[in-house]
Amino acid sequence: MGLCNTASRLRRIAVSVTTVVVAFALSGCGSFIGRSQAQEIAEINVSSPELRDGKPLPRQYSCRGGQVSPPMRWSSQPLSEAKSIAIVVDSRASSKATVNWVVYNIPATTTELGPGASEDPPDDGIKQARATNGKVGYDPPCDPGSYRFTVYTLNGKVDVQEGDPLPTILKQIADQTIARGRLTAVDIE
Repeated sequence: MGLCNTASRLRRIAVSVTTVVVAFALSGCGSFIGRSQAQEIAEINVSSPELRDGKPLPRQYSCRGGQVSPPMRWSSQPLSEAKSIAIVVDSRASSKATVNWVVYNIPATTTELGPGASEDPPDDGIKQARATNGKVGYDPPCDPGSYRFTVYTLNGKVDVQEGDPLPTILKQIADQTIARGRLTAVDIE
């Protein structure tokens, strides 16, 4: 009888460990974006004059301050197949995960967006999706947590209809990703 209980406990532990390993393997934007079909993904260097990786998000880019999108810069080796850039800001605050901003069809020759670009995109072709809260544009973070600013280089433009659901847009970004980089802010100043 004790052997059966031990075997049962070991099976439960094995299932739990497998579940945790799968969750970690699919973490990142996997829960929002899915897995990219690209074979090799090049690295993009992502920076900001206002954000520092692993440091708090400055108050002016949160719901506690000016509520505008922060300035972002990116660079990578020139990719001949690059056609556009997309930026996805997602967060893991408390127990919920949200998408705070999706901006796409940024020209491939663009290497930065200034502060407040969500309010006034620098190019007419740049599009923004509805964030998790339903608002088009930047949804300034409010809760303590981590905020990931991920820049994707795509091998095409995101071709969706106005009003398409967020998962449709994120899947198309994932399917066209050829390079990416990330800057993560932890909590809010």
